[in-house]
Amino acid sequence: MQDFPWAGTVEPSFAEVGDAFLANFATGAEVGAGVCVYHRGRPVVDLTGGFADEARTDPWRPDTLAILASPTKTLVTGAALLLVDRGVLDLDTPVADHWPEFAAEGKGGITLRMVLSHRSGVVCLDHAPLTEASLRAHTPVAEALAAARPEWEPDTAHGYHATTIGHLVSELVRRTTGLTVGAFFAREIAAPLGLDCYIGLPDPDAAHLATMLESKAEAVMAGADPGDEIAFLTALGDPASLSHRATIGSMALDLAPDPVTENPSYDGLASARSLARFLASFVGEVDGFRLTSREVARELRTVHSSGTCRTTLLPTTWGLGVMLPDGPLFPASAGLGTAFGLGGANGNFTFADPERDLAFAYVQNAGSAEIGRMDARASRLVRAVYRSTGSGG
Repeated sequence: MQDFPWAGTVEPSFAEVGDAFLANFATGAEVGAGVCVYHRGRPVVDLTGGFADEARTDPWRPDTLAILASPTKTLVTGAALLLVDRGVLDLDTPVADHWPEFAAEGKGGITLRMVLSHRSGVVCLDHAPLTEASLRAHTPVAEALAAARPEWEPDTAHGYHATTIGHLVSELVRRTTGLTVGAFFAREIAAPLGLDCYIGLPDPDAAHLATMLESKAEAVMAGADPGDEIAFLTALGDPASLSHRATIGSMALDLAPDPVTENPSYDGLASARSLARFLASFVGEVDGFRLTSREVARELRTVHSSGTCRTTLLPTTWGLGVMLPDGPLFPASAGLGTAFGLGGANGNFTFADPERDLAFAYVQNAGSAEIGRMDARASRLVRAVYRSTGSGG
């Protein structure tokens, strides 16, 4: 355990989380990582370890930013729900009331609630795959979403809006505030909370970015053999499947993460410290700032979708923009029975638990060797958090 740098603080009652963090490095599974836990509105674990680069020369720092992958969607959800709390948006008003073009192809009745609960059916951009140029311009992506046809009758089933949800919310935010979701998040959430969390990085030269290694999911998207361990992997290899069309097929082959460009479905950036602080603001005040009212927080945690996901072919349960237990991606068996959050295909993981006044964030750059289940490193840390609070896990 002495061949990598690590630093930070752990309160004695959460010492097991520190042990789990170091154990992840001892197994050889980590290159660099950060983990942070908030309990009752303040940090009780704040650790960093390893290196931000593949060559292992640049130590991971408290402000090191990792590419979040799917946990980016928690940032987007926070922005949307803040506007709901302010009365600017309504969960059950048709999106087309703010964005008339979106009503095309039978989408006139789709609401923000359907989008956030992954029930709208608007899951594919394979008719106009995302490119770096379209992401920078924003408008071509919005036009492609307006032209999209739902893959099922809206609100009759659920399927992970892997590629589309961030862009759907961003255009709705832009139509009502004049700002993209990244700009709105920066001004209304990141600034008052003092967060190193970004959907589009304004000054990459001033940031400490982790170099991300390839995860299994990214390898599959780059053309690796998906194998056959679960139905989702098999479907990813079939260009005609909804799983492929909603993920690989909705992105140009040469699309790569650019920290400056807003890609609000995948490419958010955050330090563990800031991501945990953000999640803590969902469940209570953090230095006087609370992101959502209790009423909206209850809506967030209410089961809106449950059963087999049409996109991932896995059992999933969704609230509003966040996963709820149970299922392999957000398992109650890890202690998450009263929590909500999201895990990334690259292994990153975040959750909040209002019943225990907890918020947790784990980010790293080694990628994940797994797909279709919670990453083993994140699971070790989450279980240690819950054991530290005396609630198992």
